Amino acid sequence: MAHSPKITIIGAGGFVFPFRLIGDLLSFPALRGATLSLMDLDAGRLDRVASAARELVDHHGLPAVVEQTTDRREALAGADFVIITFQVGGVESYRHDVEIPRRYGVDQTVGDTVGPGGVFRFLRSVRAYQDIAADALELCPGAQFINYANPMAMATAYLNALGLRTVGLCHSVQGTTRMLARTLGVPYDEVSYRCAGINHQAWVLDFRRGDEDLYPRLREVMAERHVRGRAAADLLADDGDHSDAALAASTYEGGNEQVRTTLMNHFGWFETESSHHASEYVPWFRKDPATTLEYLPERWDYYEICSSHDEQGDVDEQLERLKADLSPSVEYGASIVNAVVTGVPAVVYGNVPNAGRVITNLPDDACVEVACLVDANGVQPTSFGDLPPQLAAINRTNVNVQTLAVRAALTGDVEHVHHAVALDPLTSVHCTLEQARAMTDELLAAHAALLPAALRPDGAAPAGATDRDPALAL
Repeated sequence: MAHSPKITIIGAGGFVFPFRLIGDLLSFPALRGATLSLMDLDAGRLDRVASAARELVDHHGLPAVVEQTTDRREALAGADFVIITFQVGGVESYRHDVEIPRRYGVDQTVGDTVGPGGVFRFLRSVRAYQDIAADALELCPGAQFINYANPMAMATAYLNALGLRTVGLCHSVQGTTRMLARTLGVPYDEVSYRCAGINHQAWVLDFRRGDEDLYPRLREVMAERHVRGRAAADLLADDGDHSDAALAASTYEGGNEQVRTTLMNHFGWFETESSHHASEYVPWFRKDPATTLEYLPERWDYYEICSSHDEQGDVDEQLERLKADLSPSVEYGASIVNAVVTGVPAVVYGNVPNAGRVITNLPDDACVEVACLVDANGVQPTSFGDLPPQLAAINRTNVNVQTLAVRAALTGDVEHVHHAVALDPLTSVHCTLEQARAMTDELLAAHAALLPAALRPDGAAPAGATDRDPALAL
């Protein structure tokens, strides 16, 4: 790239993550002259992050330019990279995602990937995605989009369907492989691995140290350490921010991994997202409170974490850390930008459309998570081939939900919303079809103001632009 890039972050006022991403970008020498265009509808939150970004730039004496705006078109104009870091509706909408399903017995500890929580987190963002796509195709048609918003597979598939060249990014591969290396006492830089699947349900299919296959020892250690009905002690607390490498086992990951260990014992390979997440995506672990407690002895509740954030304090803490050490986190976003700008190749795990069957035994309309080569030519998914058939079968139960929700957004057919929720594995454990429909109707009513017109219950009025809040980063 012959010029200093313009990097736009939409949802830049969100909790912690957008500012940490700014630190990542500025940690690469080739990006220190970039223009960072920070956009959010909430001017107060935006000002907090933009002020911290300027203070960081000034502290390190960098030539980067930090712009801030509440005007989406201004932020998108001429952008080379656009990074999405928002959810629409904030904590109040998230409350509906978890509380309404709980009345039907569907207890989601996260509720941002599939299930009723994931479906409606996606659907209430559709209007914002449509507006962004319409402006971007006019103002920055060649931009590389990087999506960090959950539900990753649905959002990334939909943005690509709207014509935006989008890769979705998560930290679950990085976090899980680090946790496994730490568990085995192997230095992370000596480990090699290969993963594939879908976001929050990809699989570590190869885990090695040089020529040594680490899986036999991994199966032995995990089986000894993570026993159903036995809780670990002395775990680190967790605040929901997983962008930096963990130092030890926590209440989120590595401490109580009975769910993922059980999945590995029965299906052969280790999953890439925490046991809390993983328990929501299959029918076996959240049947009733007693069963859940046997597999997850300490609850980790993302809604409660998001509800209790001290946003200013979190940004201030990040700022002081980045002043002392401007080094990148484990996130892939800045590595992608740097590889495209410099042409120096990088390999990341990205979420991409499965068109052409990157994973050959998952559907064409799936969004899959695979290794991607990044260089001056952009993000290039590597062909994986077939997953082990039992793993593809598990993935397909989640892909069913994801593709039906995306189809609902593309066609305006509200029946596909009902189909998506009814086919969710956790919902299917607790609800009859009639109950799943009633629950979905309640969620459609609760989120009506933020939904696309075709999916709104009769008579529901749309929210104005000020109510569509890209502020809570994930």
